[in-house]
Amino acid sequence: MTLPALTTVHHGVAIERRSVQDRTIDDFCQSVLDCTHHGWRVVSYFGLAVSGGVRLMMVLASPVGPELGLLSTSVTTQSLPSLAMYCPQVQLFEREIAEQFGLLFEDHPWFKPVRFQPPCDGYTSPFHGDQSQPLQAGNQDFYRMSGEAGHQVGVGPVHAGVIEPGHFRFQCFGETVHHLEIALGYQHRGIEALMTDWQPLRALRLAETIAGDSSIAHACAHALGVESLHGISASRSALLLRGIAQELERLANHTGDLGALAGDVGFMPTASYCGRIRGDFLNMTALLCGSRFGRGLVTLGGVSFLPDEAMLRSLRQRLIAASAELTSAIELLFATPSVMNRFEGIGVVSRETAAMLGLVGPVARGSGLYRDVRHFRPYGCYNEYVMPVMVQEEGDVRARAQVRWDEARQSLCCIFALLDQLEQSDGIAHVPLSAGFAADCLVVSLVEGWRGEVCHVVMTDHAGRIERYKIGDPSFHNWKGLELALRGGQISDFPLINKSFNLSYCGHDL
Repeated sequence: MTLPALTTVHHGVAIERRSVQDRTIDDFCQSVLDCTHHGWRVVSYFGLAVSGGVRLMMVLASPVGPELGLLSTSVTTQSLPSLAMYCPQVQLFEREIAEQFGLLFEDHPWFKPVRFQPPCDGYTSPFHGDQSQPLQAGNQDFYRMSGEAGHQVGVGPVHAGVIEPGHFRFQCFGETVHHLEIALGYQHRGIEALMTDWQPLRALRLAETIAGDSSIAHACAHALGVESLHGISASRSALLLRGIAQELERLANHTGDLGALAGDVGFMPTASYCGRIRGDFLNMTALLCGSRFGRGLVTLGGVSFLPDEAMLRSLRQRLIAASAELTSAIELLFATPSVMNRFEGIGVVSRETAAMLGLVGPVARGSGLYRDVRHFRPYGCYNEYVMPVMVQEEGDVRARAQVRWDEARQSLCCIFALLDQLEQSDGIAHVPLSAGFAADCLVVSLVEGWRGEVCHVVMTDHAGRIERYKIGDPSFHNWKGLELALRGGQISDFPLINKSFNLSYCGHDL
């Protein structure tokens, strides 16, 4: 079978919108199915309001090279065929588009809202008839098992402790979970719409709040796209410091995740140490910019400032100490048989299932998929520092934990190498932006956050204003994987499996 001709682009490079030609809806649907059948992956899929209808845009990632493919079609009718039965990667995207633009995706396997937001101006929601009464997050259908022996367990949306709202509906027979359905959308913030009202400083601060524990990743993705539309590139020094900050963010969160997994099986030595060491990595980020989560470090055109010699020396010393302590704590975790007995064979997601769902990040790599933007679509400092891809095959809790530990060690190596380069770099913190955005352009920017692929798509109109800003957090791809990881398992294993994914509520709800 010959693949359809796609508009191919590289991420971080702005192109003219007219280069993406509209297809008929039948050609669009067939092209999506042909591409995904041959290993292309859906990175982003979204709608754009146009006169008389909706323009649909899809970004696909090549399975063999760095290229991205773009597909487009314009829909002037109220309904169109759903592809979700044949390409499960799009099921959540279709529901999102339906919610925002009122399209009815016919034969969608489970057609319901994603974030319970009102549709865009001029569009009517397909989910309920009374538009004066908004559909609430808790008012929805769930899958149900038939039979007297089955029962449901509902958890959330309000949880104990400090956790964001989300509802988990377990369909059980005894202790065995036959189906889990997750409902989010309780805290939709409308960030994509706010991004179109362009105010540079506010937009950057909004990007940092998309998912607070991924502030640096989202800020870097935002900056990469905006800089491309301005026709500039950050200095080498700025790119090196952004890379160091991204790897510190990865280290802090992988360390926290490994500690949380240890705590969930009652292994307190590693849990206690990782809780403290995570704070050490956060404090290293604060050393660079004053914020433990990296707020304010990334600016449009570079970074807010470059560290001096004393700061770099202090960072290196702290890294050496934290590296030794982390190694001791994690090696103890993996050497303890009782811990491995709880990790191995629990929450398995097969390679085939992970590929079918389009999973990304450590979750995908724990199931044997080679997916890492830093390696296959390098950007910034990763054009110089080649980041190996850490993969495990088993797809269980242990595999996802092992990937995190392998990646943490690689992050330490990367930071030390980038520090060596930063000490010899050009010393330029940032470069000034041009007068305005390029008109009628589109740019896709990708960053490998610690949870996985972060995607920002920016489209400008004929006057150079931002017309559409589409954000993709890795959690949006991965929540369905968590649902399937528990299928056939014990309900008591859910907290452990959940922590091995550690997905973001707010990254999904935007």
